[in-house]
Amino acid sequence: MISFDDYRRLDGVAMAEAVRRGELSAAELLEAAIARIEAANPALNAVVRKRYERARVEAARVDVRAPLAGVPFLVKDLLSTVEGEPTGSGNRLLRDLVMPADSELVRRWRAAGLVIAGRTNTPEFGLTPTTEPLLYGAARNPWSHAHSPGGSSGGSAAAVAAGMVPIASGGDGGGSIRIPASCCGLFGFKPSRGAMPTGPLFGEVWHGFSIEHALTRTVRDSAAVLDATMGADAGAPYAAPPRMRPFVEEVRTEPQALRIAFTHEPLWGHEVHPDCVEGVRASARLLESLGHHVEEATPAHDRHACALAYLTIIAAETRAEMQAAARLAGRPLHRRDFEPATYSLGLLGRAFTASAYAAASNTLQLAARAMAPFFEHYDVLLTPTLATPPAHIGALQPSVLERRLMRLVNALDASWLLARLDVAGPLAAKTFDYIPYTPLFNATGQPAMSVPLHWNAAGLPIGMHFVSRLGGEATLFRLAGQLERARPWAERRPPGD
Repeated sequence: MISFDDYRRLDGVAMAEAVRRGELSAAELLEAAIARIEAANPALNAVVRKRYERARVEAARVDVRAPLAGVPFLVKDLLSTVEGEPTGSGNRLLRDLVMPADSELVRRWRAAGLVIAGRTNTPEFGLTPTTEPLLYGAARNPWSHAHSPGGSSGGSAAAVAAGMVPIASGGDGGGSIRIPASCCGLFGFKPSRGAMPTGPLFGEVWHGFSIEHALTRTVRDSAAVLDATMGADAGAPYAAPPRMRPFVEEVRTEPQALRIAFTHEPLWGHEVHPDCVEGVRASARLLESLGHHVEEATPAHDRHACALAYLTIIAAETRAEMQAAARLAGRPLHRRDFEPATYSLGLLGRAFTASAYAAASNTLQLAARAMAPFFEHYDVLLTPTLATPPAHIGALQPSVLERRLMRLVNALDASWLLARLDVAGPLAAKTFDYIPYTPLFNATGQPAMSVPLHWNAAGLPIGMHFVSRLGGEATLFRLAGQLERARPWAERRPPGD
């Protein structure tokens, strides 16, 4: 069997090339992935459902001509469905409820040759920027087990950073690919709104904020997965602009001199840690040295109105998800089937009127309109991905007082009391203080990526966040490829790896 060191050195594209040449088999790669999962997962709690036997059958049937033939892969336990298996969403109601069919994205992953070895840890319904569900417990960061790998794709990020697989799936509704990429020293790419299939169970997810893709060590792996999966499926409510040529070619192409704006001013929150400020300034200097025109500038938008509108929509969507989960389970909606914070957020969503939801939608659509001129003047915006280094496990959880208030409100089923006590406000503020950059671009739809360009003195990764105009994936992949060549990161390993 291939050694772990040899397995760890290969990215997904290299693995598939070795399978095509007959140097490795999909079965060998899967067994290496299983061995690494079994060795590393007890400490990290990244993989919450294993499907080794089915994966072995599927590996034996892989088409070696597929672009990612035989590459071991993990799927986040949210949104994407695998026929005959649960998609648990970090929720006790859905934990054992099997799904009737593969989602379209799973079908495309399979067609690309990816072999699904298991499902990864996620917070309930993907609601938090850390991965600490009550159902499965906290996922931990390979760079420091005391820190979170981020969320909501934290299990996937921890698995890739620990070398379990070269590629794992993620979904991003407020930064949930980019946040864990930053925390775990990975490349995380969020495509443009409408770029990925959502069928057959969904039209748009979270009002179009949420989109699925992947976390990887290398840029070309992300590009190869996107090449194999991008494109709206039949019945999609809208579609992103099509790509002009394969993204793997863009990664190899040197970008022309770009006009790049940078800011470390928080877009929604309040303060930014000096490590993140230094990361942006160092990255701006690197970009200048690569021939780009770099200047400090911040896109104009109404921060308070946008954050409130985003919270309004997420609360309403959470209530709808809770109702759907109860309906699938064939039982009435009850607080005991959800985490207290989830249930409280759903109560807040019930309290909002239909007109409040429509007004919030309009606020964010106008923000997208206002953002467009900024990206006509600049090709790319650079910010930190997060306002701080990776958070400690538990740091973003509700306080004792907040938990007591939520239990009271939930027991009374009192939406009005939730609004009166403003339980959700402080929790939202705490979250946006940690992620002041990523959610805005879910709301406005642009592609964005977190690039692992900086580590602090404590050895923790500090991701840099790049955003381009709608349909600007090619620009980002060219820039990411250039940055990867200038500052290679794929061989950096967590302590003890």
